[in-house]
Formats: sequence, structure tokens, C-alpha cells
Amino acid sequence: MMVLLAMASIPVNAQIHTTQEHKIRVNTLTSSLAHPWSLAFLPDGRMLVTERGGGLRVISKDFKLDAQPVGGVPAVAAVGQGGLMDVVPHPKFAENSLVYLSYSAGDRNGIGTEVARGVLKGHQLENVQVIFRMAPKLRTGYHFGSRMVFDRDGYLFITLGDRGEMERAQNPGDHNGSVIRLHDDGRVPKDNPFVGKPGWLPEKYTLGNRNMQGAALHPQSGLVWTHEHGPQGGDEINVIRPGVNYGWPVITYGANYGTGSKIGEGTAKDGMAQPLHKWVPSIAPSGMAFYTGGKFPKWRGDLFVGALKDQMLVRLKLDGEKVVREERLLKNALGRIRDVRMGPDGFIYLLTDEPNGVLARVELAE
Repeated sequence: MMVLLAMASIPVNAQIHTTQEHKIRVNTLTSSLAHPWSLAFLPDGRMLVTERGGGLRVISKDFKLDAQPVGGVPAVAAVGQGGLMDVVPHPKFAENSLVYLSYSAGDRNGIGTEVARGVLKGHQLENVQVIFRMAPKLRTGYHFGSRMVFDRDGYLFITLGDRGEMERAQNPGDHNGSVIRLHDDGRVPKDNPFVGKPGWLPEKYTLGNRNMQGAALHPQSGLVWTHEHGPQGGDEINVIRPGVNYGWPVITYGANYGTGSKIGEGTAKDGMAQPLHKWVPSIAPSGMAFYTGGKFPKWRGDLFVGALKDQMLVRLKLDGEKVVREERLLKNALGRIRDVRMGPDGFIYLLTDEPNGVLARVELAE
């Protein structure tokens, strides 16, 4: 009887998996999402989800998808890898109701990543302001980035890709292939590393990045960590520090698609940072979160990364700024994992980048 009761308590759409340190259940909560890209939690228990085609959706605290998308979203150019990407509430959302969106937008010169913010009232974004526009905009459909993170001092970090024109990542007068650091209203902080330096865009915080689709704030150091796609190998995790050149495309652990030929000058060069961790071959990382909750005590302090390739969740055990163990979870079990978040309830939430994408929750099954 006890066994039957236990079985009856497991949702019919749940999957049970055994990992190195926990037995877990993956429960699909919401489906019918069109290529979801990012997940954000609101203080009242609702969730916001972006769909790459341009929809900003609301999921209730009991995981019901509202049929009515949020209005007032800026015009999105959903071309190639671009579209509506990240969604992040302001750190003081409970007071100001501000929501930030990153998305690809077009003009006469091409397409590029922009960031806008607006006040969320019901199913409408009001007083929408564009606070950042990538320059120059290009006519390629690749490598838009773009994740956003607020640090503990309230600065907004925006990750950008090189837009498929790799040499731009080393250009000091170009936004492409860099991390941007702004005040929450789009103003440039006076202590940004390139402020006042001739030929440099003052909002740039780094250079030499390829295509960063994961970013998270380290729970102890307060530093922003990112990961980026490499070419046919060479996916990287980096700790973001002011003024650092992360090397792309001068140094990389990846190779040219198709031919496998060398890119740049090798894997190391003076004045260019080495990655904290790398993947060869690529896993196509997207989404990233540190686990600090209490539901999985053996995972506390670990870093979780979604992977589009092989459709998996990667767990990294850390010792400071060093990866000491890697475990690959849920391989081909759920779909292309686009985003990873730790919820306020201490569970791990996942989005799958599919035409009928899902919101799933990783729970303890022990």
C-alpha cells in the first residue's frame, strides 16, 4: 500500500534519473511555448518567459500559461539566431515594476542587439525605453548573445556576440563580441575600464568574446561569470573582470567549421585571458545558474549549464575558480536546454528551445 501511494504521488509526466549525488525527478510544468529563451521569477510567484519570435508570456504560480502575451514589447527582428532573448526584472522590481528585455532589432543598416526596459502593469509594458543599441548593426543572422545580469551594486551587464564577423571582437570602437556595463537607466558608469580612452567605446567592459549565451552572478565573490560558444570546440566559461581581453579570435581552443583548420594564433597569448573551463568538442552552452538552495544539499555551490547539443544539463563542481568535476545529466531526455534558473523555492527550472518548448522543474526524488 505504501508503495502504491508513493507511485500515485509522482506526476504522470515526470522522469526519474539517478545522478552521482542525488536521485532526481524532472517534472514538465508547462508546454506550448514557441522556442522559449529566458525565464524570470517575479515576487508574487508569477514567471515571465520570452519566446524567440517576440512573445513575452506570463506563467501563473500554479504553472498555467496565460493565453494573452504581454503587450508593449518592442519590435523584434526574429532573424536567424536573433529574436526576443533575455528577460530580467529590476533588483527593486517590487518597488518599481521594471522589466528589462534584450532582443534583436533592425534598422536601415542591419540587425543588432538592443536592451529596453518598461514598467509591467498587468499584461502591458508601459513607458518602454531603449537604453542600449548595439553598434554597428550588421546584416548577418548570427551571434547576438545576449544575457543580462545585475550585480550587487546595481550595475547592468549585457553580453553580446560577435555577430559572425569575428574580427569585430577585437575592435575597441565596436560593441560586437564584448560585455557591456551600464547603470540601470543606460548611463555609462564613470569607472568603466575604457572611459576616456581614445578610440574606445566607454560602455565596453571586456573584449574578445565570441557569443555569450549564459551569465550568472557568483554567490560568494559577486563577480559575473559567463560562458560562450566556441567554433567546433572551444566553448568557454570566463570570469568577467574589467578591461580583460578574452582572446577571440586571436586565441581559441576551437577550429574552423568543416575544415577543422586553425583559427588565429593558437590557444594562448600574452595579455589575453585563458578560460576558467573549456569544452572540446563543443556542447553548445546556453543558460547558466549557480545553485545556492536547500533542496539539493549535495549540489550547493555547483554551477549548472544548459546544453543545446546532446540536449543535456551539465553540472560543474567548483573549488573557487576551478572546475574539479563535471557531470552530464538528462542527456536526450528533455530537449535542447536553452535556459537554467534556480527558483525561489530552491528547485532548478529549465526551458527547452523547441517549437513546442516546455518549462520543466528538477526536483528531489529521494
